[in-house]
Amino acid sequence: MDSHALPHDEAPLVPAAPASEAAAAVAREPWHFHLPSLVELGPFLALVAACLFFALQSDRFFTAQNFALVAQQVMVVGLLAIGQTLIILTAGIDLSCGMVMALGGIVMTKLAVESGLPAPLAIACGLAVTTLFGIANGLLVTRIKLPSFIVTLGTMNIAFALTQLYSNSQTVTGLPDALTVLGNTFSLGGAEVSYGVLLMLALYFLAWLALRETAPGRHVYAVGNNSEAARLTGISVKTVLMGVYALAGLMYGVAALLSVARTGVGDPNAGQTENLDAITAVVLGGTSLFGGRGVILGSLIGAMIVGVFRNGLTLMGVSSIYQVLVTGILVILAVATDQLSRRGGR
Repeated sequence: MDSHALPHDEAPLVPAAPASEAAAAVAREPWHFHLPSLVELGPFLALVAACLFFALQSDRFFTAQNFALVAQQVMVVGLLAIGQTLIILTAGIDLSCGMVMALGGIVMTKLAVESGLPAPLAIACGLAVTTLFGIANGLLVTRIKLPSFIVTLGTMNIAFALTQLYSNSQTVTGLPDALTVLGNTFSLGGAEVSYGVLLMLALYFLAWLALRETAPGRHVYAVGNNSEAARLTGISVKTVLMGVYALAGLMYGVAALLSVARTGVGDPNAGQTENLDAITAVVLGGTSLFGGRGVILGSLIGAMIVGVFRNGLTLMGVSSIYQVLVTGILVILAVATDQLSRRGGR
């Protein structure tokens, strides 16, 4: 008898495929410490190799202040990459993250400057807007079952239009200090480190801990590995996906706050390249675009790889267009490596 003809309540009696077994194991078994594999170490080794290369090309590269500058330059994309990683781990993708971030930044700044709202309340409103966009994406993906690529392509354009309409395409200036405090710096080892960088690192640690040590985190991997197998083990796939998209939206709001703090203005034209930068960071960090495999800290390393390449090429006097070219090549190589590793594992 064809196994596909069996009713859903008999499906567990069918012998599980290897992917199903892996998903069930991810959902049920606790995490244990293990030495990282070469695949997991790949992004870190690539970052070290890039640093060594640029250190040989420029005396200014290997300084504490330059590394602090790179960290400040990637903190916004790094925050976007947290949300993007969660979505890609579930075999989805979010093209709207940059535009949603820009909308959140404009909401925060306009409410604080033009409407006179206290800064904490204005920030909360901005976070609420970006989270609502995440929830909307999740509803369209889970309830109507639209592909995440199409859904987020649509919401990207909606967010861009709303940003331009609400801001009248004008930059918001004269921000209160509370909106820019995360852009302030403190001295550490001869370098000026931004408070926003510390926030980014703290959120990465929390995300890593949640994905590694909690049941909901393991469910994210299980859904990305095989959503049907995850459902058969008792995981609510829709709940997991809704939670992932909502958390991603919240991360985009935090990224908006860091963007505002770093630039000191509410820029309606922000976020136009950050969506691709965030996807680039996730892919370079070793997270599979096919879902179910990856480490959140790898996305931080991926963001640093992009930042190091752009910083190093700038110090070498290379035109910015070549920096974009190199980034594109790195993405293709990372995706090709992921595809080859999947084929080798079969």
